[in-house]
Amino acid sequence: MGSSGIDWKLPDHPKLPKGKVIGLIVLDGWGEANADQYNCIHVAETPVMDSLKKGAPERWRLVRAHGTAVGLPTEDDMGNSEVGHNALGAGRIFAQGAKLVDAALASGKMFEGEGFKYIKESFATNTLHLIGLMSDGGVHSRLDQLLLLLKGASEQGAKRIRVHVLTDGRDVLDGSSVGFAEILENDLAKLREKGVDAQVASGGGRMYVTMDRYENDWSVVKRGWDAQVLGEAPYKFKNVVEAIKTLRAEPKANDQYLPPFVIVDDSGKPVGPIVDGDAVVTFNFRADRMVMLAKALEYADFDKFDRVRVPKIRYAGMLQYDGELKLPSKYLVEPPEIDRTSGEYLTYNGVRTFACSETVKFGHVTFFWNGNRSGYFNDKMEEYVEIPSDSGITFNVQPKMKAIEIAEKARDAILSGKFEQVRVNLPNSDMVGHTGDIDATVVACKAADEAVKIIFDAIEKAGGIYVVTADHGNAEDMVKRNKTGQPLLDKNGNIQILTSHTLQPVPIAIGGPGLAPGVRFRKDLPSGGLANVAATVMNLHGFQAPSDYEPSLIEVVDN
Repeated sequence: MGSSGIDWKLPDHPKLPKGKVIGLIVLDGWGEANADQYNCIHVAETPVMDSLKKGAPERWRLVRAHGTAVGLPTEDDMGNSEVGHNALGAGRIFAQGAKLVDAALASGKMFEGEGFKYIKESFATNTLHLIGLMSDGGVHSRLDQLLLLLKGASEQGAKRIRVHVLTDGRDVLDGSSVGFAEILENDLAKLREKGVDAQVASGGGRMYVTMDRYENDWSVVKRGWDAQVLGEAPYKFKNVVEAIKTLRAEPKANDQYLPPFVIVDDSGKPVGPIVDGDAVVTFNFRADRMVMLAKALEYADFDKFDRVRVPKIRYAGMLQYDGELKLPSKYLVEPPEIDRTSGEYLTYNGVRTFACSETVKFGHVTFFWNGNRSGYFNDKMEEYVEIPSDSGITFNVQPKMKAIEIAEKARDAILSGKFEQVRVNLPNSDMVGHTGDIDATVVACKAADEAVKIIFDAIEKAGGIYVVTADHGNAEDMVKRNKTGQPLLDKNGNIQILTSHTLQPVPIAIGGPGLAPGVRFRKDLPSGGLANVAATVMNLHGFQAPSDYEPSLIEVVDN
């Protein structure tokens, strides 16, 4: 029994042997999509990955890597590297995003955490600013969470609160912003009756103000900055309901694209610019459309637009929006508490482990894989190697990245005979895919495939087993599409590049000389996802997985 009363001993698998070395490869951002010229994986020469798909069908399949399969609220939520590696390593699905916020608000934990204590230091003398999407859409934010945050902050001593609203109309009906503003105003009025100076300070439509993503158009963030921080906007109103109704009355106006406005007092002065000593919270839980604002609020050496005035603030996100960038550095809701990961079980059961990637994904194949936990479980059983990533350039300049170096480290670890699991992340298809450079992404996918070959050759020599999968999609679709799947064009007739992750499933393939002859993928788990991979790998190491793990994808049939 382990120290915490957990029985760490795994039962032996009745049909599969122990002691085979497993090469476990995660291709970052490598999904499965229709073959066309915007599918860089299809365009690239990838003979190794192609051969797996064309090979034995019982040893290649797709798994889900987005939405509820990785603990995100809806099937419209694309996967990401953090939640993907959490699921791959933990073998179970843990709540991420909105569900975490709900729990932290319900238990009151949010108001006891480090992030809240940090912003609370501004309450006595300064203003608390809340910036985010005013909507009950539940995709980026939820109005009920904002109202609970307002209530909790005022109970915790916030005396002056300013809300900077972004209207939705994208995840909810156009025009619903008026009703949301009335609900918000009603709650703010109640706070004012209790002596809290609480009011809306600025606003604008989400697609025109603040909520750009993937560094598509920084002017969107600048419009928000000017209104929220500087208190400057082309439109000035006495209250938010009047503002939205008036701006919506303009021809062709809609919630998504309302122009920026500020709320002013009777003398025409903005009621809520952000100044030195203030606290700021971005209350969206979904990351993709908050990251750019987070950079502008947090980075000293920011150069994407002229901020004019950079107040010294205490800033926290609702969550940490980017685990790689550690952005923002302060946040109100902790990531999920993930226990009993496959890595901890396997080291306890004598599986010596080697993990390697380059800097940009090293944390994913270690920290996130191990349940958001730093360091070794047992330094006598594990070795983690980080290869420094190229710095000072964008990844499309060197799209091969460090794939070959990572593969060579893995090859040496496999052939050393010191390890039973050699785990790597090959970042190319994701990191180069994010640049939107299609030609470079094709080169990146080819490089990743070459790296896979180096590892497979070592597995062949060592008599081992390979498991190759991915954490989410990216490089398999590099163009924005309409509802029928046709590429979208911009006003100049050029295709609109998609730099983001996708909603596509990802492949998993098994093989190698050490794989027992009767092993094949089961047919009864069509909706299997990344969390099913951990039990699968445990089986291949010769163990049965814990009973609460998502079921293994494989079965052993007697030939």
